[in-house]
Amino acid sequence: MEDTRPHKPHREKKDKGKGKEKQKGFNEKAFAPKSGRRAERQGRRNVERDQTRLHVPLVNRTPDEEPPPVIVAIVGPPGVGKTTLLKSLVRRYSKQTLNDAKGPITVVSGKRRRLTFIECNNDLNSMIDIGKIADLVLLMIDGSFGFEMETFEFLNILQSHGFPKVIGILTHLDLIKKAATLRATKKALKKRFWTEIYDGAKLFYLSGVLNGRYPDSEILNLSRFISVMKFRPLVFRNSHTYVLADRIEDLTPREQIRTSGGKCDRTVTLYGYVRGTHMRTGTRVHLPGVGDLDVQSVEALGDPCPLPGTDPEEEKKRKLSEKKRLVLHAPMSDVGGVMYDKDAVWINVPGSFTRGNNDVTQGEGEQMVMDLQDAEATLEDVVARSQIRLLGSSSKNLTISQDDGKLVDEVEEDDGEDIDSGVDDMDDAEAFDSDDSDADSDDAEVASSSRLQGPNTGRTSLRQPTRILPSSSRQRRDIEYAESDSDLGSEPEGGEAQGRVRFDEDEQDLASADEGDEDEARWKQKLVERAQSLTSRNGKRRNWMELIYATALSPEEILRNAGGNTAELNDVDEEMVDDFFKIKMKAGAGEEELLDQSKVNLNDEEIKRWQDEEMLESIRHLFITGDDLPKDDSEETLHDEDDPDEDDEDNEDQGILEPVDPALALAAKKEALKRKFDAEYDDPESSKLDFYEEKKDEIARQLALNRAEFEGVDAEARTLVEGFRPGQYVRIELTDVPCELIENFDPAYPLVIGGLLPAEERFGYVQVRIKRHRWFTRTLKNNDPLIISVGWRRFQTVPIYSLDDHSIRMRMLKYTPEHMHCYATFYGPVSLPNTGFCAFNSLDGSTPGFRISATGVVLNIDRSVKIVKKIKLTGVPYKIFKNTAFIRDMFSSALEVVKFEGASIRTVSGIRGQIKKALPKPDGAFRATFEDKVLMSDIIFLRAWYSVQPRKYYNPVTSLLLANKAHWEGMRLTGQVRRDEGIKTPLNVNSTYKQIERATRRFNPLVVPKKLQASLPYASKPKLMLPQRGQTYLQKRAVVMEPEERKAVALLQQIRALRKDQVARRKEKKDEKEQERRKKLTKEEGLKSEKEKEKRKEYMRTAGQKAKRSAEAEEGGRSKRRKI
Repeated sequence: MEDTRPHKPHREKKDKGKGKEKQKGFNEKAFAPKSGRRAERQGRRNVERDQTRLHVPLVNRTPDEEPPPVIVAIVGPPGVGKTTLLKSLVRRYSKQTLNDAKGPITVVSGKRRRLTFIECNNDLNSMIDIGKIADLVLLMIDGSFGFEMETFEFLNILQSHGFPKVIGILTHLDLIKKAATLRATKKALKKRFWTEIYDGAKLFYLSGVLNGRYPDSEILNLSRFISVMKFRPLVFRNSHTYVLADRIEDLTPREQIRTSGGKCDRTVTLYGYVRGTHMRTGTRVHLPGVGDLDVQSVEALGDPCPLPGTDPEEEKKRKLSEKKRLVLHAPMSDVGGVMYDKDAVWINVPGSFTRGNNDVTQGEGEQMVMDLQDAEATLEDVVARSQIRLLGSSSKNLTISQDDGKLVDEVEEDDGEDIDSGVDDMDDAEAFDSDDSDADSDDAEVASSSRLQGPNTGRTSLRQPTRILPSSSRQRRDIEYAESDSDLGSEPEGGEAQGRVRFDEDEQDLASADEGDEDEARWKQKLVERAQSLTSRNGKRRNWMELIYATALSPEEILRNAGGNTAELNDVDEEMVDDFFKIKMKAGAGEEELLDQSKVNLNDEEIKRWQDEEMLESIRHLFITGDDLPKDDSEETLHDEDDPDEDDEDNEDQGILEPVDPALALAAKKEALKRKFDAEYDDPESSKLDFYEEKKDEIARQLALNRAEFEGVDAEARTLVEGFRPGQYVRIELTDVPCELIENFDPAYPLVIGGLLPAEERFGYVQVRIKRHRWFTRTLKNNDPLIISVGWRRFQTVPIYSLDDHSIRMRMLKYTPEHMHCYATFYGPVSLPNTGFCAFNSLDGSTPGFRISATGVVLNIDRSVKIVKKIKLTGVPYKIFKNTAFIRDMFSSALEVVKFEGASIRTVSGIRGQIKKALPKPDGAFRATFEDKVLMSDIIFLRAWYSVQPRKYYNPVTSLLLANKAHWEGMRLTGQVRRDEGIKTPLNVNSTYKQIERATRRFNPLVVPKKLQASLPYASKPKLMLPQRGQTYLQKRAVVMEPEERKAVALLQQIRALRKDQVARRKEKKDEKEQERRKKLTKEEGLKSEKEKEKRKEYMRTAGQKAKRSAEAEEGGRSKRRKI
């Protein structure tokens, strides 16, 4: 039973007072802070916030007219949902579902923006390449698991190579069932994400998967945010050109591949959009993962995914039409059943190309492939056998000229009616736009095959034989082509008379067109009547003078030109094209009759103008003797919007200079004087911009100047001067490409073509500032191989670490310091200073832990500084004379001693000395002086510095040439080689640690001479007793005890022993009790400190609550007073 009661109307929304500032009568001063300190703090905060937004202005080399597609990289660990997000975004923009999404995928997102989506697989090489070219990174994070090591590695790679915009996306949130846990997880992940990127970084949440895609509402929010995002130019990309290849073809001759067994170098073409800066011809490029290659040629192609904003019709519309949005360019994916793979194009047709297969519905492309199988002859043979006549009454057929491939009319004489119709409608024939590419060829050009229908697509083959009948309309319009037979028979809207006549092989006469069968097409019926009605619809009288005498001149004009001026008649005859078309000429009615053409015809009025003083003053500044006007004023005054060169040419033709309006010249002069006055008397600081705005204006002026410089230049000439502009779709041909790139090509790995600057093509020693990453567990050792990613290149080299020793020398380090930068020097390709880089010990995915070893920046190239290593030379004395000693075993020859003469030496005990001169024997011995007398047991050493040169080792990472691209191996460490080969480490006997046994040294006693003792005071004299030479009385006497005395002595000894033992046991007991007491005191102190801590916490908690209550009470009182 239905409820017939009327529903209550919805309650009206109440205005809650939001947006008071938009209401009328809002007083801003009423809400100003009352406290001056608070106002100052708020103003300082606003200034600091504005300052954080400022950055160093960079020139944006991306053109505004046709910018290249924005590269959106989808990055994340495996199993996080990258492919699902890619398919969902492509579905959102292009309404197409991809079954196998591989390689770059370009879609249209707006009138002035295209997006190129690319998925980054879980490979460190791919992460490095994507981090160098991505404009926007969609960083996917598994919300149910958290951050993974690959995410942090990719973020550190971005920090080294220029940080693009990053948007975080949390997935798998549907696996968290509890709402509280979900909120806590989102909060924790957002906090960590903001720590890695910046506070306020955008983070999206994707709840679950529906029908293999993410929810449309969430994808819509993400796509809207992507479509309006702005991007800053990055320094490295702003100075380098690069192309993300979306298609690859192998042009190597098949015979060469067959004869070489597939192991020859290939000639490869790559396709893609130019990005970064202009790509000049002859530039050497680097393919990351392949190596440096030479460019054979670069050619600009038509844009496969054009911008809708270039269409003037689309520019007028506020919203992009759905038809323009459906454009999708993904050559490596299976879009529309067509996929590009290496050097082949695969057409995926369900079923087989057989005529009997009617089970599967064929599309347009599949049907075209099947129709190609029915072709029994080529197009040339069909045209040669065809019998096409221009008119039904023609006596001969049209043939193809062998010289230029155009159709030639062999008819010499036609009927009079056809001639009349062609002559009358001459104006209509020239009304077509000659610049239109579809109507560029002659209208008489026809072809015989009725199978090939449709508009002209720019191909060189012959078109469908059509003839457009001219209409009475004199407006200029484009040629229209019929979509079907029914369109040919119908008249266009608006009542404009237009028609088409189609000549087929079976058609013989126009007059017999309406005598066909009933099955004949509707457009073939009554062609002659319609053609006559079209030609007679203009309703004007025929010009019999033009028809008979072949001229458009009136009889009076013919009589006037009877004296021999027949140039116009000759021009009209020359412009006759054929029997049907000619250009209709009209003579000027008010033309003057010139008597003598050799003299200049001067007008009196023009001569009088030169006597006007104001006019002469207005042009005086144009001469050397005249006063100068500012350049901009003179241009504003003397030149109109037209080109000044054209004005000069016109004036030369007239014979005089065109005068300038005196009022305009006077106004320009006053304006110049006003500017001069303002510049002298106004405050120069008031009109001066700050540094940021000044730099931005300077960059904008330079860009406008560059744009104006090439505005009227031809496209080819502009390409020769500045190269291919960013945004152009180009075809790059590379030579000497390794065959492994084609054989092991995988579209899942990005293929980047990076342009090299002239300085980056040479090799040398590069000095960098490097710091070991704090998450890398091991310390980097000197001369250990390291994989460095700098610029476009990835290569393995052997660096030498050093440290600046008080700006005196570069001292070599054996290991990188902890938590501190140091210098590194290695041999490799030269990079520009301030270029960031990151280093790895291994690129293998199975390596445990954090794989980024170090990060840094390039400092100098081929700097003339030597890295020195500390070396100690040791020797021993073999003769000692007070402070002089002869040293040996330090040098091997007298020549080495000469080199180190004057060098400082020292002993282990700290006695300093100096090398004096070499001795004749033995070789390498020298004389040295010391501060004090040295001993024969002393070791003398010399501390010197030895120059170290880095090894010339450069091994590029060629991961794209491998079948398994994730397992590239370079030079291994010695320990790794021994471990892999099972070789034991060789043991040096002299290097083993042994127990050192040193004999106790005996020193002679201090002897003070007697004379010196005599002169010393008594307190300073040595109190030494001479040793007793003979025995004393106590030593000489013998003591004999009685038996009772012996018993007493023994008893005393026993008592002493017992007492001693008792004292020892009592001391041990006392120590144990003392330890127990200390433990008890420690425990009590800990409990006491805990209680005091709890008391402090409780007190602070109570104090905080009390302060909060008092603040709330104060706030409440203020609000009550404000309401009153």
